[in-house]
Formats: sequence, structure tokens, C-alpha cells
Amino acid sequence: MSRLRRLLFGAPVPIITVIGYHLLTRDAADPFYPGISLIVDSLNAVWLFEAAGSDVVPSLRNLFTGYGIATVAGVGLGLGVGLVRWASELVMPMMNFARSVPPLMLIPPMVLVFGVGDLSKVTIVALGSFFPILLATIDGVRQTEAGHIDAVKAMRLTPVQRLTRLWLPSATPSMFAGLQTGLQFALVLMVASEMVASTRGIGYQTVQSQLTFDSPGVWSGIIVLAVLGFLLNAVFTGIRNRVLAWHIGMRARAHDA
Repeated sequence: MSRLRRLLFGAPVPIITVIGYHLLTRDAADPFYPGISLIVDSLNAVWLFEAAGSDVVPSLRNLFTGYGIATVAGVGLGLGVGLVRWASELVMPMMNFARSVPPLMLIPPMVLVFGVGDLSKVTIVALGSFFPILLATIDGVRQTEAGHIDAVKAMRLTPVQRLTRLWLPSATPSMFAGLQTGLQFALVLMVASEMVASTRGIGYQTVQSQLTFDSPGVWSGIIVLAVLGFLLNAVFTGIRNRVLAWHIGMRARAHDA
């Protein structure tokens, strides 16, 4: 199914949802469910002008910085642990212990150590999204077929050639699955860290709306986060499909066969 057909096929559900919400709230006076016009006014007044530079930009900067650190560290350490057996035996017990801690529990100690500034937010995002990337990379390396390993050994390739021609292509599909999960963790932790202790950000602005009983502001903040998450996932999926075009094509041929 082409992208346009997928878009047209999935469009009715959100359209019907918006129309249904409008019909249910247009004549109601419930302060918890404001009309669409009030939500749109809040989007225009707050997120497109007032908070765009002061809250949205810092949130995105913390998100991309923390996620970038987690990607570099997770992929690099994952390749090392996956390829070196003694490193796996040394590191994995501690890794399994650390990843059992819910990421949201990292917020209080990080705020205590680094304060309420951007450093604590970046650290929380990086730590929370690090483990999915690390474990997925390790699994990808270990799933390399034994026949391919024997062939590479017989070809007497250099360590760099082995890495680029065998280990990375083998680990990339699993690695991208971990990167996508890590991106979801990063988005959640970005918002959660701003809700608990912060002076700016999308999460902070949304909580302030909740504390002042600004229901349209709360809903507009949720919409901003939903749109942001949708766009990030769409961009990531496009990059993944382009990088893994060979893998997707191979799976499609195997399925047809």
C-alpha cells in the first residue's frame, strides 16, 4: 500500500473523532472538556507565539541532546559488549540491575544532583533511552548467523572490515528497533522531567495550565505533544526504511517465496 493510500485509509478515524468531540462539547458547559474553538485559540495564543521559543525549543533541545548521547553510548557499548565475551560477563549483571529501575524514578536523584536546569533534563533523557538502545544492539550482534561469521573469518578481513561488512549490517535491524523504543522513552522522560521540577518546557507549561485550571491550555499542551510525537516517529520511520531498504526488500522476497 502506497503512502498516500495509507494516509487516506487512516484519515477517517481521527476526522470522526474530532467531529464527534466537537458535537459533544459545542453546547456543553463542562470546564474539563472545552470546545474545539477554545483549544485552537489556546494553541494559537500560547504554543505558536508565547511558548514557542521559551518552552518548545528548550524541550526539543534537551530531547535531541539526551537522545543523541544515548544513541552514541548505547550503540558503541552495545557493539563492544556484544562482540567481546568477557566484557559481556563483566558488564551485563550491572546493566540488568540498572535497567530494572523504572526510568521515572531517575528524576528525583538527577534533579537533586544537577538541579532544575537543562543538565538534569538531558541526563534523565539520556539514561532512560540508553538501555533499550544498548540491549537491542547487543541482541543484534549476537543474532549474527554462524555461517556468515565463518565466511568472514575465511576471507581474512580486517577488524574494521568485519565491523562494517558483518556486525553492523547484522545488528542494524535490531538496533533500529531499540532506537525507536529509546526515542519513545526520551519523549516521555522529557515531558515528565519538566513536570516535576522545571522552570520552562512543554511539560512545565502544561502543568501550569493545570494548576491554574486552564483546561484549554492543558488540552492544547497534550495536542502539541501528540503532534510532536507523531512527527518524530514519522521522520524516524522514514530514515529507518531508507537505511534498512535492503533488509525490508529481502524480507519481502522471502515472504513472497
